[in-house]
Amino acid sequence: MEALMTTATPGPTPRPPGAPVRALAVTVSNRASAGVYADTGGPLLADGLRAMGFDVDGPSVVPDGDPVEEVLRRAVAAGYDVVVTTGGTGLTPMDLTPEMTGRVLDHEIPGIPEAIRATGRTKVPTAALSRGLAGVADRTLIVNLPGSRGGVKDGLAVLTEILPHAVDQLRGGDHPRGESH
Repeated sequence: MEALMTTATPGPTPRPPGAPVRALAVTVSNRASAGVYADTGGPLLADGLRAMGFDVDGPSVVPDGDPVEEVLRRAVAAGYDVVVTTGGTGLTPMDLTPEMTGRVLDHEIPGIPEAIRATGRTKVPTAALSRGLAGVADRTLIVNLPGSRGGVKDGLAVLTEILPHAVDQLRGGDHPRGESH
C-alpha cells in the first residue's frame, strides 16, 4: 500500500462542463467471469447509463476481489466520469466489492447507497442487506449496485435523478441558484 501512495501521479485533467459523460459499467461475478452463466445485469446497467445520455464502455466482467480494485483504479486513471458496478455487495465471504471499492475512494458519498437501498427496500426487504458504497476517487464517481436485475433497475432509478448533477459538480460546476435560494 505504501508503494501505491508514494508512486501516485496526479489524476487526469477534469473534463469541461458540457463534454460527453464517460461511464464504465462493471459486472462483478465469479461465475459470469468464469463463463458459468451469461451476464444479464451488466448489459442492463450499460443500457441504463446510455439512456441517461452517457458514452458507455462495458460491461466489463470481473471476478470479485482484487480484480475489482484493479478495474476501478484503471478507470480512474483513464478519466471516466462515472463507474457503476453491479454485484459483489452481499453478505457472503466472496462478496468483496465494497472493500475493494473502499480502497480506491478518496471520500464516500453515503447518501447514494442509502437512497438505493431505500428504493429497493420498498419492493424487496432484503435490499437493506446490500453493502454497496458510493464515492469519489480523483474526479470519478464510483457507485456499487447489487447484482440482481431488480437491484440494477432500482439503482438506475435513483442514479438517473442525481448523476448529471454529481458529474457537473465533479467537473467544477456550482449548485444551481433559484430565486428562492
